[in-house]
Parts: sequence; C-alpha cells; structure tokens
Amino acid sequence: MLAYLLRRVVYAVPIMVGVALVCFLLVHIAPGDPLVSILPPDASADLQAQLRELYGFNRSLPEQFAMWVWRALHGDLGVSIASNRAVAGEVFTAVGNTLRLAVVATFIGFVLGCLFGFVAGYFRNSWLDRLASMLSVLGVSVPHYWLGMVMVIVFSSQLMWLPATGAGPGGSSDWAWDWAHLQFLILPALTMSVIPMGIIARTVRALVADILDQEFIVGLRAKGLTHFGVFRHMVKNAAPTALAVMGLQLGYLLGGSILIETVFSWPGTGFLLNSAIFQRDLPLLQGTILVLALFFVLLNLLVDVLQTMLDPRIARA
Repeated sequence: MLAYLLRRVVYAVPIMVGVALVCFLLVHIAPGDPLVSILPPDASADLQAQLRELYGFNRSLPEQFAMWVWRALHGDLGVSIASNRAVAGEVFTAVGNTLRLAVVATFIGFVLGCLFGFVAGYFRNSWLDRLASMLSVLGVSVPHYWLGMVMVIVFSSQLMWLPATGAGPGGSSDWAWDWAHLQFLILPALTMSVIPMGIIARTVRALVADILDQEFIVGLRAKGLTHFGVFRHMVKNAAPTALAVMGLQLGYLLGGSILIETVFSWPGTGFLLNSAIFQRDLPLLQGTILVLALFFVLLNLLVDVLQTMLDPRIARA
C-alpha cells in the first residue's frame, strides 16, 4: 500500500507542474493590460515602466514563470494589483469559504443522489424508478445559476424565509456554525447540490442495476437472505465507485462555483475569480487558479487511495 501511495504521489508531480504552466500561460495570453486598474488615464511612460518593473511584467514569459514558480514553492503567490494585498492570504480565505459551501453541497447531493439512485436501481422499471430518474435528469439539465436566481426570488424576495446574499451577519471573517450564519448557506448549498445529485443518482442507479444482475445476488437470495441483507451487500459493492464520483464532484464544485457565488455574493474562490477577471488582476487570477487546480489534483489522489482501500479488486502493488 505504501509503494502504491508513493507511486501515485510521484505521478502527481508532473501533473502539478503542467497545471502551473497552463495556469500561467492562460492568464498571460489574454488581451488587455494588467496594470489598467491602477494606472491613471494620463500616466506617463516612466510611471508605467516603473510599475511593470515592480510587478515583473517587463521580463520575458519564461523568466516570469520561473520566478512565479519559485515564489509559489515558498508560499508566496505575489501581491494583488487591485488591492495591494498578499494573494496567498486572499486565496486561502476564499478557499475556506468555498470549501465550506462545497462540502455542504456535496453532502446534500451525495445523500439525495444515493437515495434516488438506490431507489431507482432497486425498483427498476417501476414508477419510483421513473420518478427518481426524472429528478436526476432535471438536476443535471437545469442551469444552476438560473435555479439560484429563482430560489432567491421565491425564498428571499417573496416568502422572505432566507437571506439572499452574503455569508453571515458579520461576513465570513467571524463564521460560526449557528443559525445566524447557516441561513446564508442554505440557498447556495441547495443550488450547488443539484448537479452532483443528478450525476450521483444516475451513476448509483446504473451500479445498482448491474449489481442486482450478478450471480452472487441471486445466490444470496436463494439462501433466503432478507432484503436488508441483500441491500447491505449491494451498498458495499457500489460504495467505492460512488465515493470516487463524489470526490470528483467536490473538486468540480470547488472550481466551478463562480456563477453560484456571484449570484449569492458568497465570498469564495468563484467570487474572487470573477473580480480578478474583470479587474485584470493577473497575480490574483493565476494564484487562485493554481490553488484550485492543485487542490483538485490532491483530491483525486486522496479519492484514488480511499477507493483502493475500500475495493479489494483494485491492485495495490
């Protein structure tokens, strides 16, 4: 198991280097001047040259990339052009807020997805199967940003049950797991959970249908095992794949929550990316993308290891 873990870590290193290179190139090939947000309209050529030298934009791209990677390895992601604050501090604060939202949304999506998937797979070709399948398809098909706006209109504007935007009475800096803060989390978490719910439900439904057709299930039923006993064996066989899908969905939610966080003004990485894109803040933009991409790589590594531990059919050598 240790050799397998070390090999997976070694495989992740070139992926991380490639991710860093892609993140750097993507933000630099985009058109526009990165200093436009801080330069006055009548800025002199000398002032522009000084600022470019200060932020390192006067160097060649290979030099800029090498300096950025070297500083990133030491925990320095640069300084934001717009706010003049350390990028690392802003990114990790936003990652904490997004992780809080994504974990809750993934948990809701996993519970509902597994419930719908197991029901649809266990009662195949019944009205329960059709209902659960319809809900899962709707979850994948409905645009989540549109659903978020609808939920704001219904539950915040009309019913006035939940707040529409923000992360709490005092913002995300004094977050606590109490009702005063959780009520700000409910709408964005429910909106984000719709897509993973649909994907997990479809995956689990296919898994359950395949497992029920296998010979060992027929043997268990022939021995007189109860429905609960058959269900327990079915869950044990479907758990590794369902766990892998859940881990991937958590990674997708961390990196793909920009629209949801913008709709609900949630101070996470999506909201930060949206601000960095419109302000052309290259250090903040590439630092946020790098942290999210590396987190996704590490999450995949963790899911692979956990799936290997749970599923004895996977070779560990």
